[in-house]
Amino acid sequence: MALKVAVQMDPIETININGDSTFALMLEARRRGHTLFYYQPRQLSLRHGKVVARGWPTEVRRQAGGHFTLGELQTVELTDYDVVLMRQDPPFDMGYITATHILEHIHPKTLVVNDPVAVRNAPEKLLVTHFPELMPPTLITSAKDEILAFRREHKDIIVKPLFGNGGAGVFHLKPDDENLGSLLELFTQFYREPVIVQRYLPEVRQGDKRIILIDGEPAGAINRVPQAGEARSNMHAGGRPDRSTLTDREREICAVIGPVLRAQGQIFVGIDVIGPYLTEINVTSPTGIQEIDRFDGTNLSALVWDAIEKRR
Repeated sequence: MALKVAVQMDPIETININGDSTFALMLEARRRGHTLFYYQPRQLSLRHGKVVARGWPTEVRRQAGGHFTLGELQTVELTDYDVVLMRQDPPFDMGYITATHILEHIHPKTLVVNDPVAVRNAPEKLLVTHFPELMPPTLITSAKDEILAFRREHKDIIVKPLFGNGGAGVFHLKPDDENLGSLLELFTQFYREPVIVQRYLPEVRQGDKRIILIDGEPAGAINRVPQAGEARSNMHAGGRPDRSTLTDREREICAVIGPVLRAQGQIFVGIDVIGPYLTEINVTSPTGIQEIDRFDGTNLSALVWDAIEKRR
């Protein structure tokens, strides 16, 4: 059965067609005969209790420089659609949160992926804290004294913004680094939220693994290796993707968190694991499926759509 699919995403002309997970999902949707309507988050409105979006019927193809064709600009009611893919990138700010409130008006009659209520309640660096037994030592606070005490205990630390993404604003501070005070002052100027501080994991030099879970089940993984002299392994920050499989510990982590994600309607999730530790659970706009497909000869987009169609 063909579905009407609306895709809430960042500007389609800016995406990398060989790395963007949203693009892969759109290609698979068209392969199955589903129709696509694309709009950007600022084109989403709540009008007299009705959720509307201003955007374009869209065709996609894997063609560099010509990967999409837009139809005529129009305004539609999202209750007329079967599925909405909420796929814009963070930051997880008030604009993002407002979008989840608006989309909550149509879910689950129109299936929003991932569930907007669960997304709102599960920013990636906070959802993971519900599984402290799987995490490295972690502190979330605005209190400088707490951060200094944490550093005295763990020496080598990572400091990052609580709602950052793509590796932006991540700092590795060694025990003799004198910049912690200045860094906290800088964070206070740019962010109103607490910061997150974690014990530095030297295992990151061997890679930060991204594992994709689809409806609570692990579906594939890549290992992201940081460049020399770089603390961040995110591909946005120059991390190198390598082929990888799951260890027993990683399967144990997935077995613990998978049922929770499934129950929350989190169909497409990416988790980050360094050594034996779970560090993040990404539910807003996870990436990595094209890289995994190339390494493993899989089609994770098909598995995502299988899960969506099953729920429909």
